[in-house]
Parts: sequence; structure tokens; C-alpha cells
Amino acid sequence: MAFPINDLTGYFSGEWQLAREIVDVDGAAMGEACGRATFTAQGGVLVYRESGELQLGAHRGPFVRTLHYRPAGAARAAVHFDHGGFFHDLDLATGEWTADHPCAADWYRGAYRVLDDRRWEQEWVVTGPAKDHVITSRFTRADA
Repeated sequence: MAFPINDLTGYFSGEWQLAREIVDVDGAAMGEACGRATFTAQGGVLVYRESGELQLGAHRGPFVRTLHYRPAGAARAAVHFDHGGFFHDLDLATGEWTADHPCAADWYRGAYRVLDDRRWEQEWVVTGPAKDHVITSRFTRADA
């Protein structure tokens, strides 16, 4: 059962441990990542930053990503890339949300699920001519 959110900024703000797995469409492991994610309120925007180490096939190295969650109500936000482009909408009033994002000829179908006040998950199924895999990220609150 999902955990409803009535204060998206309050729920996400702070530091999270991040564990990510990447598998192909048949479930075979392709890679994994671990690190930290933070949400920081800055000028009416919730800035998401993640960093850590990625292992993908023979490659092993650092990764970073920044997204901007622009609140649009108690449980809602418009998520944008750090360059300003729109990524997807988000509404966690029920604790679950599905989002779609076209990326060139590929298609991203995302699913958010809030498990409780300290854990949430995000899964992206990526299909298309260039990509065909599933990325699952699990977040656990790191701060007190």
C-alpha cells in the first residue's frame, strides 16, 4: 500500500541514501549505482541532486544528476532538467504516480511509489531503438 503525501516539499527535503539497479528487459543485470540524493528548497524550487558511483557493464565511475521539482500544490510538482527542459509532472497525493517522457526515439515510463515516511521508490522502463532496460531506484532517508 502506498503512503499518501500531503506536503511534497516537506517529505522530500533532506538527504537520502540511493540504491539503483539497471536490468535489461529480460531481467538480466546490466549495472548498479549507489550514492546520496538531496532535496534542497531554493527560491521556490526543490532542487534534487544525486551523486555516487555507477557500475554499468565494464564501466565504473562517478555519476551526478540535478533535477528541479517546481511545486504546484501540496503533493504536486513539475519536474524539470537542470537545463530547464520539462521532464514530467508529479502528483503524490495517493503516494503513487506514473509519468511518461519521450527522449528522442525512446520512451521513458516512470512510476513513483512512496512506501512510508522514510522510503520511496522510482522505476523507469525505457524502450526504443537506442535503449531497452529498467532502472529501479530505492531511496531511504539518511538524515535524522
